[in-house]
Amino acid sequence: MDISFMKMEGIGNDFIVIDDRNMAIEQTYSYHTLAVKLCDRRFGIGADGLLIVRDSKTCDLCLKIFNSDGSEAQMCGNGVRCLARYAYESGITDKPKIRIETQAGVIIPRLNRDDKGVIRTVTVDMGEPILDPVKIPFYAPHPGTLTEAIETPLGIVTITAVSMGNPHAVIFTDHVSQSPISELGPFLETHPLFPEKTNVEFIQVLSDRELRMKVWERGAGITLACGTGACAAVVAAILNGKTIDKVLVHLDGGDLHIEWDRKTNHIFKTGPAHVVFQGRITL
Repeated sequence: MDISFMKMEGIGNDFIVIDDRNMAIEQTYSYHTLAVKLCDRRFGIGADGLLIVRDSKTCDLCLKIFNSDGSEAQMCGNGVRCLARYAYESGITDKPKIRIETQAGVIIPRLNRDDKGVIRTVTVDMGEPILDPVKIPFYAPHPGTLTEAIETPLGIVTITAVSMGNPHAVIFTDHVSQSPISELGPFLETHPLFPEKTNVEFIQVLSDRELRMKVWERGAGITLACGTGACAAVVAAILNGKTIDKVLVHLDGGDLHIEWDRKTNHIFKTGPAHVVFQGRITL
């Protein structure tokens, strides 16, 4: 079976995007198995994740997201930006603003074009942050508390739990470049307090308007960027009195502009989405 794909990236978080609106692929291959095979950087195309475009009964499109280990993710902020550009430039839709069905709910990206019609960035309405420990889900030792001190092999670490449709554990540090991500990331990802596992963000506060971030993604490990993680980091920073409501987040792969609109309680994320290459692969 030959499968057409597009390789895309959003500030270094890279994806393989496949159109399966006719469900021909699903009838032949498990998406979970396909993600592992295609995302392998030595024996496949190579990516942090696989994005599957499907038809939706309630929205313009449905997006199914799979990590490189084959696990399915509820949401991916960088992936949604890539999907929006893919759908527009592939002719799937002619709308610059679309509604996308995800496991985390309806996400609404908007393409931002310059005077010549060139897409420069994509702004995504990420919806409302989830701050109820039960819904994150997070087994808070102290009921109703989002911030907890957790004992790890490297000592006590304080995390703030937030969900952006997927769970996050945000850690504030004075020197993010020195953070033991490879040690703490997998330990906290699979910690019993997070029954569905969690993404882990390491955050250095540069000012009340800027953050520096590194991330360990659930099901993918260390990546150059995480859109939902940047949103969760800003929410955690605001809740802890560290920043204002509009923040520039510097990630290893690039920058994201994050705003928490208190009137609507929605998080808006703006950043780039680029095509790397496209092709066909025989399985």
